[in-house]
Amino acid sequence: MRALLSLFAAAALLSACTGSDAVDQNGVNTYQFHGATKLGQLIPDSQRKPAGTFEGKLLDGKPFSLASTKGKAVVLNFWGSWCPPCRVELPQFDLLYRKAKTRGAAFIGIDSKDTTESARAFVKDNDISFPSVYDEPGRVPLRLGHVPAIGLPFTVLLDKRGRVAAVYALALSYKDLEPPLERLLAER
Repeated sequence: MRALLSLFAAAALLSACTGSDAVDQNGVNTYQFHGATKLGQLIPDSQRKPAGTFEGKLLDGKPFSLASTKGKAVVLNFWGSWCPPCRVELPQFDLLYRKAKTRGAAFIGIDSKDTTESARAFVKDNDISFPSVYDEPGRVPLRLGHVPAIGLPFTVLLDKRGRVAAVYALALSYKDLEPPLERLLAER
């Protein structure tokens, strides 16, 4: 009986802070993942929540903070050099980045489950011009808002106020990403 009571107490304790009613440990009303956004769609402005922040090292060793993108429409692309769809997607995103960066777009790659050597070689060989954060352990998706990193690639869009505007859990093309990014760039 004592063991059964201990089991129930442990279950109650473990289930107390899970699910959509969990306490926001950051003390602010930050984004919590509830499902992927449909291709081409954005989360309605009134339903957007601030992304959790993160810091890390870029592939070139320099420090990066998400706070440095304040005031910009941000594309966070999660990739790995070993991922075939990522190897197609990243060069296409770089073309869009080169077109949109002067209008207030920031693209940040998040290299995950990779080696720095492989990632650097891929970036160099494909002339990727936007920076990538090295996140081998996969912590960035959790910090953003418990975005499940089940598979790569996936892309998170942030509006100019740092709020999550979309989470696309599939490979995208230039043509897939351009319309929602243009809408974010047009927002005040």
